[in-house]
Amino acid sequence: MAVSKTVPAARLASAVAAGLTVLGENRLQEAESKAPQLPGVTWHLIGPLQSNKARRAVELFDVIESVDSVDLARRLDRLAGEVGRAPMDVYLQANVDRDEAKAGFRPDDMETEIAALGALPNLNLVGLMTVGRLVGSPEEARPTFRRLRELSERLRRAVPGLGAGLSMGMTDDYEVAIEEGATVIRVGRALFGARRTG
Repeated sequence: MAVSKTVPAARLASAVAAGLTVLGENRLQEAESKAPQLPGVTWHLIGPLQSNKARRAVELFDVIESVDSVDLARRLDRLAGEVGRAPMDVYLQANVDRDEAKAGFRPDDMETEIAALGALPNLNLVGLMTVGRLVGSPEEARPTFRRLRELSERLRRAVPGLGAGLSMGMTDDYEVAIEEGATVIRVGRALFGARRTG
């Protein structure tokens, strides 16, 4: 997936014409301004989602990769039914490194809650997502990706409805993520250059 945050819609149109049709945005507002200009794109929300913006996210995005709590999952499940987007494709965000600065389910909490999450009728649990740690080399990221794959394997034995998708890896470490089983990588800088800030 091409991470399109901060990339102007005109540049993205060229990328779409070249064959990149899955775009990931961190912020709802940015996707709202770009989506009408880029028909035919599959939009993934890869950033945090506040519950008060959940309805608009369900309406706008094709996939939500940052479901990080039972409360958010239940809200999305209800909204997907209400707005006719069921089943809504989602990834459950796992904090496999137990990093206090990162969002996501802790592995033991996810194991406790996975049956209830899997029973939500309007969500399609495509798989798991994680945000890797900032490390000095791609190889140092490998344990994070391995832990996500192992968690997925355990959870899928318990809940057959959980998909095998693994969204992990970014520009600096995607090759290691693929070696560890990534089915979706989130690449921005390698495609579009350094992100514009400010």
